[in-house]
Amino acid sequence: MTMKKVLVCGAGGFIGGHLVNKLKAEGAWVRGIDIKEHEFSSSNADEFILGDLTEQSVVRHAVDMRFDEIYQLAADMGGAGYIFTGENDANVMHNSASINLNILQQALKTGSKKIFYSSSACIYPAYNQTDPNNPKCSEDSAYPADPDSDYGWEKLFSERLYLAFGRNHGMNVKIARFHNIFGPEGTWTGGKEKAPAAICRKVAETPDGGHIEVWGDGKQTRSFLYIDECLEGVSRLMESDLTGPFNIGSEEMVTLNQLAEMVIGISKKNVSINNVLVPHTGVRGRNSDNNLIQKKLGWSPSAPLVKGLEETYQWIATQVKTAYTPKHEKVVAGVE
Repeated sequence: MTMKKVLVCGAGGFIGGHLVNKLKAEGAWVRGIDIKEHEFSSSNADEFILGDLTEQSVVRHAVDMRFDEIYQLAADMGGAGYIFTGENDANVMHNSASINLNILQQALKTGSKKIFYSSSACIYPAYNQTDPNNPKCSEDSAYPADPDSDYGWEKLFSERLYLAFGRNHGMNVKIARFHNIFGPEGTWTGGKEKAPAAICRKVAETPDGGHIEVWGDGKQTRSFLYIDECLEGVSRLMESDLTGPFNIGSEEMVTLNQLAEMVIGISKKNVSINNVLVPHTGVRGRNSDNNLIQKKLGWSPSAPLVKGLEETYQWIATQVKTAYTPKHEKVVAGVE
């Protein structure tokens, strides 16, 4: 039996690193590529290429043969502190679009037909997410388009790019819209971390009787999905004859303050929440609508949020204790 050959783009990142491990455990031969090595562990990929996927020469080197599967997770991204300032919009749009254009063109040249693209819940229209208690994020609600960030606009463009290659060139594309994926071995400091990691870090750093700061009034809602369930959804989509886009996310919607309270409870610390007013915290409400994936794939995530938070908090608390000296500076948590 021939070993399946797989390419993971973005293998040095959080989701990509976990995906490499899963594919290797399933017996695949894996080549990973990223502009950086994994921050927290050595890659288990059979080959790992350090390279910038915005450069066509790098992509030609990475995709130099026919792969059975390509997973395209690479993007210029981060949490609210990176996405919503406006200072990074040109890089976010140019870099991510260039990566997708390069990879699709080279995959086509090498006959690598089956390719997964990780889109984002950020593509959903801002006008459907003004009510924190009743956001509308069904897959068919993406148009008329009105994402609340240029990150979301680029993701929406790239969805159409993959679908066009599928129609015009017979490529077997698969698209998932991720909703706030979290877990151990993800970015937890430095400005690009997402809300669960940022809150876990701040609680871990804060002594009994202290407080943490959270952007906005804390009533904005989101759902958060643990990495293991995310990868299960991706596997099921790849094994199906469906294209998508499909939401891969949790339907357990919480406010940002509730998320912080859950982490504080896990820590068993006496820590209070101080909400900080800022210009932009993203949409007021966002939650994964899993009706379509349940109907078409017969599956949707089911693990409770607190279970994933327990694993993530323990990992980040260990990082804080053993490898990081917190700076005495204002820290905030954003949301995707």
